[in-house]
Amino acid sequence: MRSRTLGLCLAAATGISVAAVAVALPASAATGCTVTYTVSSQWPGGFGANVTIKNLGDAVTSWSLVWSFSAGQTVTQAWNTTLTQSGSSVTAKNAGYNGSIATNGTASFGFNGSWNGTNPAPASFALNGTTCTGGVSGTTAPTTAPTTAPTTTSPTTSPTTSPTTSAPSGVPADAVWVASGQWDSWTNNGYTLNNDVWGGSAGSQTIWARTGTNWGVVANHPRTSGVKSYPHTGKTLNRSLSSLSSIASSFNVTVPADGDYETAYDIWANNNAYEVMIWTNQKGAVGPIAESYDSNGAVPTATNVSAGGHTWNVYRGSNGSNAVYSFIRTAGNTNAASVDVLSVLNWLRTNGWWGDVTVGDIQFGFELSGTAGQSNFTCNSFSLTYA
Repeated sequence: MRSRTLGLCLAAATGISVAAVAVALPASAATGCTVTYTVSSQWPGGFGANVTIKNLGDAVTSWSLVWSFSAGQTVTQAWNTTLTQSGSSVTAKNAGYNGSIATNGTASFGFNGSWNGTNPAPASFALNGTTCTGGVSGTTAPTTAPTTAPTTTSPTTSPTTSPTTSAPSGVPADAVWVASGQWDSWTNNGYTLNNDVWGGSAGSQTIWARTGTNWGVVANHPRTSGVKSYPHTGKTLNRSLSSLSSIASSFNVTVPADGDYETAYDIWANNNAYEVMIWTNQKGAVGPIAESYDSNGAVPTATNVSAGGHTWNVYRGSNGSNAVYSFIRTAGNTNAASVDVLSVLNWLRTNGWWGDVTVGDIQFGFELSGTAGQSNFTCNSFSLTYA
């Protein structure tokens, strides 16, 4: 879920076209399904696959898809799912944002894997305990080496470029992940990247990455009202504030000279009841949510707050779904800095704006409301450590 200064999040599960599969649906079952399994790319020793579930039964609020590999394949990395493997058995469960599938609705996820000898598709799948019978509809890419040899030092950096994506100018040739899907995500070395395009009035956007901390976006969004996207990287902590002794972060970004955007941390607490935004630069027609406004825009609730190694004006507000606290640097824009994030969060507790909350996701990226034509945003480096 996302909430922003100038727009609302559109929550949706990624969907792609699926082919029909016969389903045995017991009278008492709440779930029937079809599954499309597609090997999207394959190289010696490795492959990438996409899976789409179509729910033919009652609507579900969470899902678990189980299958077995018959030729010793091993999953090395996954996105848009929580995936585990025990021997040949693989279980993929929904992520926090794509658990609901309406009747005739779809959910999609992907993964990278290793193989040796042969790489057949799984023979069957079971969704929430109900077998999708009648075989599996899918395709397998030819066994050919990719144009760029995959990274072999770590399975988390295998190429995951969508074969349907024609990368725009601005995507570096050495990117190992390139994606243009609305909710495409990728996990690398403990960091999860998300394209996070909200749809509606959004334009086009392609995210690319060399690693989970060196990545960028090529975007072309109209300069109309409302936030269009928040491409970002980050980690999930799920730790109480009092249990944390440190949260340290640093960043270095390159942003265009024109547009409507900000570079910002986005921090979620108490199951998204609270949102903390730490703005490090901003350009054009963007501004924080606030309790009050005057002719100059949002009015800060607290001014000249010293926390985290910087001085901020702090805005307190609500978007109707959760409380939003925005920290805006009084010294103006910076494209490279270190931030003691824990100090910022503890300032909120010390001043009674929240209590001993559970800190969930800590994200960092570019919140885009509009671009001046096709524009490039690059995160040259990023780090987030905590204890």
